[in-house]
Amino acid sequence: MKDILNQYKNTDVIRTIKNAVILTGVLLITACSAPKVSTKLDAAKLPENFDMEKKEASNEAQPFIPLKTETFFKDPKLEELLKKAIAKNPDYLIMQERILIANSHLKVAKLALLPSLDLVADVSGTHYGKYTMEGVGNFDTNFSQNITEKQKINEKLSPNYFLGAKVSWEADIWGKLSNRKKAAQQRFFASQQGMRLLQTRLFGDVADLYFKLIALDKQAAIYDKNLKTQERALDIVSAQRSVGKATELAVQQFNAQNNNIHAEASELKLSIDQTEKALLTLLGDYGGKIDRSNDFLSGHLEVLNQKISVDSIIHKRPDVSEAYFELLASNADAKSARAAFFPTVNLGGYAGFNSFSFNTFFDAGSFAWQLLGGLTAPVFNKGQIKQEFYVSNRRQEISFLQYQNTVTTAFNELSALLHRNQAYEDVLKYKLNEIDHLEIAVNVSNDLYLSGYANYLEIINAQKNKLQAELDFVDIQLRNANSQVLLYKALGGGIN
Repeated sequence: MKDILNQYKNTDVIRTIKNAVILTGVLLITACSAPKVSTKLDAAKLPENFDMEKKEASNEAQPFIPLKTETFFKDPKLEELLKKAIAKNPDYLIMQERILIANSHLKVAKLALLPSLDLVADVSGTHYGKYTMEGVGNFDTNFSQNITEKQKINEKLSPNYFLGAKVSWEADIWGKLSNRKKAAQQRFFASQQGMRLLQTRLFGDVADLYFKLIALDKQAAIYDKNLKTQERALDIVSAQRSVGKATELAVQQFNAQNNNIHAEASELKLSIDQTEKALLTLLGDYGGKIDRSNDFLSGHLEVLNQKISVDSIIHKRPDVSEAYFELLASNADAKSARAAFFPTVNLGGYAGFNSFSFNTFFDAGSFAWQLLGGLTAPVFNKGQIKQEFYVSNRRQEISFLQYQNTVTTAFNELSALLHRNQAYEDVLKYKLNEIDHLEIAVNVSNDLYLSGYANYLEIINAQKNKLQAELDFVDIQLRNANSQVLLYKALGGGIN
C-alpha cells in the first residue's frame, strides 16, 4: 500500500515539474519574441564653454545658480508687476490647474499597483420554470432526506443574498503597471517644468512691455524738449522775417517741422496707451495705469563676468528639463507597451455571507469564500500589441529628437545672447558720443545763423539729426533691455 501511495505522490510531483517546465518554456519563448525598447536617453555631449572672452580665463567653471528677478532686473516697480502677474495672469492660473490634474493622474497610476477591494451587497429573487434544470433541481432537493428544514429552497421565488468583500489584483511581474506609474510621474515633473517655463515667458513678456513703456516715456520727453527748441527757433526766424532778415519760406519750413513733431508725439502717446493696455491684460486687470521707473535700471549681470558651467546651466533650463522628463515618460510608455507581450497574472477572491434564506443569512454555515487565479497570454492579438509597441517606441524616438533639439537650441541661443549683451555696451557708448556732438552742432548752427554764416536749412537739419539720434539712443537702450530679458529666459529664468 505504501508503495502505491509513493507511486502516486511521485507521479504528482513529476506532473507538477512538467507543468512548471512547460510554463517556464512558454514564458521564455514569449520573452524572446518581445521587441526591444529604444535606449536613446542622453543628448550629445555639450561643449565646455561658450567661447566667450573672459577676464579670468583660468578660473574653473562653477555650477550655475538660478537667477532671482529682483537681483537680475534691479527694478522694484518691475518686481511688483511680476508678483502681480503670477497672482492674476489667467494663463498662469490655468497651468496651475493642469499641474493638479497631472498630480491626479500620478495618484491613479500609483493606486493601480495596489489590489482593489470592493464591498458588495447583492439581493436577488428568481422564479425558475418547472421545466428548467434549476426548477427541477430545486424541486428534487426539497425531497432529499440529507437536508434540514433550513436548507429547503423556496420554489416559487428563490432568493439570493450576499454580503461580503471582493478583491482583485494584477501581479505586476513584467513592470507594465509600474512603468505606467513612472510615465505619469515623469509627466508630472514635466508639467512642473512647464510651469517654470510659462512663468519665465510670462516674466519676459511683462518685462518687455514694461521696458517698452519706459522707452516710450523717454521718447515722449525727447519730443517735448525738441518742440521747445523748435519753437524758440521759430520765434527767432519769425522775428528776423519781420525785419527782412529771413524769408517766408524759412518760417513755413519751421512751422512744417513743428507740426511733424506734434504728429509724431501724438502717435507716440497712442503707443503708450496701447502698450499699457497690453501689459494690464497680462496682469489680469481691466484698466488703470502702470507705475514705472523714469529710466532703465541696469541689473548687475554678474553672469557675464563668470565662467559658466555649460552643462549645469543648459540642463537647468525649464524647456530642456521639460523635454527630458517627457523623454523619460515616453520611454516608460514603451516599456509598459512591451510588457503586453508577456502573460498577465490575475489574483482575486471573495468572502462573505451567502444564503437563499434571510433567516439563515448570518449563520456560520452561510459564510462562503473563494480564491481565484488566472494566467492570460496573448496569442491572436499580438499583431495589435506589436503595432501599439511600435507606436510607443517611435514616440520615444520623437521625444529624444525633440529633447536633443531643445538642448542644441538652448546652447546656441545662450551663446548668441552672451555675445550680444557684450556688443551693446560699445553701441551705447558710441551713440551717446554722437548725441553729444550733435548737441554742439545745434548750438553752433544757431550761432552761425544769427551771424549770417548758416541758413535756416542747416538749423533744421541739425535739430532733426539730434532728435533722431536721441530717439535712436533710446531705441538701442530698449533693445539692450530686451536683450537682457532674452538672456534671463536663456539662463532658465529664476525665482520671484
